[in-house]
Amino acid sequence: MKLRNFAWAVLALPMAYSCTQSGNKQTDDHASKAVIDTVKQCYTSVFEGDSATMNVNIIDSTKVEGKLMIHYKEKPHNDGLVRGEFKGDTLFVDYTFKTGENPTEFSNPLVFLKQGGNLKMGVGVIETTMGRSYFAKDKPINFERGKFEFVPAECK
Repeated sequence: MKLRNFAWAVLALPMAYSCTQSGNKQTDDHASKAVIDTVKQCYTSVFEGDSATMNVNIIDSTKVEGKLMIHYKEKPHNDGLVRGEFKGDTLFVDYTFKTGENPTEFSNPLVFLKQGGNLKMGVGVIETTMGRSYFAKDKPINFERGKFEFVPAECK
């Protein structure tokens, strides 16, 4: 009798394995859904002779990835990548960029307040711990003093 139970157990293993494999299809469906929920948005801003363009992909209405180029009137321009997420109506990103012809990469946190379709850059106290910079949690961010206010633009 024990041999018969063992045989059934061996026969049931492939069926149990195939049942667990159907779960991967649901994961693949979820991954393809993320691609469907991606929106490309482009912005421009001008402030006292300086200008900036930001082209981002907004994924699932919260995660953001894209490019930010800042052209200063009297300084070398910055060109780099932004990556972050919305927390309510506030967009927090890390901006990894190069300045002018300098091959060194820099990284700074940036913050934007969404007002209507615009993104207004904020200014706040930045702290650095273990080589990573971030906005101080106990200090307010001032969106009135921000240099750039980005308005929606046509993506090129």
